[in-house]
Amino acid sequence: MSATLELWQTEWCPSSRRVRQRLTELGLSFTAHQVPVEQDARTELRAHTGAKSIPVLVAGRDTVCGEQAILAYLDERFDEPPEAAAQREKAAKAKRKELERACPELAAATH
Repeated sequence: MSATLELWQTEWCPSSRRVRQRLTELGLSFTAHQVPVEQDARTELRAHTGAKSIPVLVAGRDTVCGEQAILAYLDERFDEPPEAAAQREKAAKAKRKELERACPELAAATH
């Protein structure tokens, strides 16, 4: 598939983060569009995708809404490269470090 991928998302949204992570695991380039927190302010999202909530993936003529639907769409169309597992482990390690900084009790319990 050579369609340009566009992800309509926010940085604070856990579903958006998981979709970004999967795109990265698959080695796919994409353009991220930041969406306002307030749904009333999401006029650009609605104009380009017809959707009101995030995440939304636009791939050529396809518009896919919601984390589960996007992940299924990606898995149906793209083969997982050999380095995907290493990318997942790297992300998990970074998340663990972030949690340990935020919660020192967790760090003490895991070391």
